[in-house]
Amino acid sequence: MASNPGEGSAKKLTLFALTAMVVGSMVGSGIFSLPSTFANATGPFGAIIAWIIAASGMYTLARVFQFLAERKPALDAGVYAYAKAGFGDYLGFLAVFGYWVGSCIGNVSYWVLIKATLGAFFPVFGDGNTVTAILVASVGIWLFHVLILRGTQQAAFINQVVTIAKILPILAFIAILFVAFKLDLFRNNFFGGSGYEGVSLFDQVRATMLVTVFVFLGIEGASVYSRFAQKREHIGMATIMGFIGVTCLMVLVTLLPFGALERADIAGMRQPSMAAVLESVVGHWGAVFISVGLLVSVLGAYLAWSLICAEVLSAAARDADLPKLFAKENANKVPAAALWLSNIVVQLFVISTYWSRDAFTLMLSMTSVMTLIPFFLVALYGFLLVKRGETYKLRPEERQGDYIIAALAVAYTAFLLYAAGWKFTVLSGLLYAPGTLLYIWTRREQGKSLFKPFEWIIFGVAVALALIALHGLMTGYITI
Repeated sequence: MASNPGEGSAKKLTLFALTAMVVGSMVGSGIFSLPSTFANATGPFGAIIAWIIAASGMYTLARVFQFLAERKPALDAGVYAYAKAGFGDYLGFLAVFGYWVGSCIGNVSYWVLIKATLGAFFPVFGDGNTVTAILVASVGIWLFHVLILRGTQQAAFINQVVTIAKILPILAFIAILFVAFKLDLFRNNFFGGSGYEGVSLFDQVRATMLVTVFVFLGIEGASVYSRFAQKREHIGMATIMGFIGVTCLMVLVTLLPFGALERADIAGMRQPSMAAVLESVVGHWGAVFISVGLLVSVLGAYLAWSLICAEVLSAAARDADLPKLFAKENANKVPAAALWLSNIVVQLFVISTYWSRDAFTLMLSMTSVMTLIPFFLVALYGFLLVKRGETYKLRPEERQGDYIIAALAVAYTAFLLYAAGWKFTVLSGLLYAPGTLLYIWTRREQGKSLFKPFEWIIFGVAVALALIALHGLMTGYITI
């Protein structure tokens, strides 16, 4: 990453670096949890349908990011900038806040899975949310904090190296499962396997949707760093290349275990289930091998997402959408205040995992839900841009294709919001409502009026959701 974006293309991110940012952001903890998570929800048939829906939907979203990056080059840190351009200041703020908080929660899931992985060898770490696990994770948070404060160019280089290193264990897992694959066993598992009758295919597929959102997070990584790209067209190319490559890996990691083990056995495995699957196939060394790969992968993804968290806050502050404090950079050109706030939030959520029954699944689901609203707004903005014909005096022949892509992206993200269920949507109010204090701080700092009439309604909905969530948690109606 450029230490100074204005110093010329030589200091900026190449196509390879942007693609590595996408892959590094997407390949984190999620891919290592796929075998058990999918086996709990469905068999191979349902998994194939789920991946077709998810990959097709996310492809349309990637295409929306691609054509928006090309047609709206002035909008950097696109995830929230597009929401603001389309729907006003407050919804733009909610988009950046939701994306940022979702990214912070995603970082928490990384620490939980790291400690759960170590828990298979050192029981003191348990499932990743014991007191010891929380203390060790806290040390890790602030060690990475110090590393990033020394310069994002150094951190971005480390991300490229780690991205290459962490793909190798996943490829080895796929190769070994290909060799161990038994067609008869896969056929027996195909429609769900014994003991899983009575659940409709729709419900099976729906149960996988939040998982697929989580593992596809990072698809927008190149868009977030659009201001650092050597060439504008590299943003879309990096997004599509990273998406295709990672999708192939995730589909294979999900389906191949059904040809090596019974579905019930896969479903009962502790996380990271990829390690447990390989241990069942080749012995204990398989668990050690995948666990080492996971630690490299997750630490690399944590580095990438720590960079993204700070960059999103910093970009929003530079655009006067957050308090100007968060735009300030240290001597190494790192947005230090944004990084401090991000890691404080990560620290608080790490501590909160102590009271969670299944910390990893909770963090996974909350990350997905908090990111869905920004994604929905991006898709809707792309749709409205095409519908109005804005920017289509240039290459008007692309308008019809972009219209179909954007419409499908809107439908997909709307379906995801439905599939998420009411519980996590309500819990999101606990973050959006108090998070609005940052918006109030920003508006008062700039001497602007607080809300427009329709924005008061949106704020009222956020407060109502927060109150419902508090009541549900206090009465036990909502459990975490």
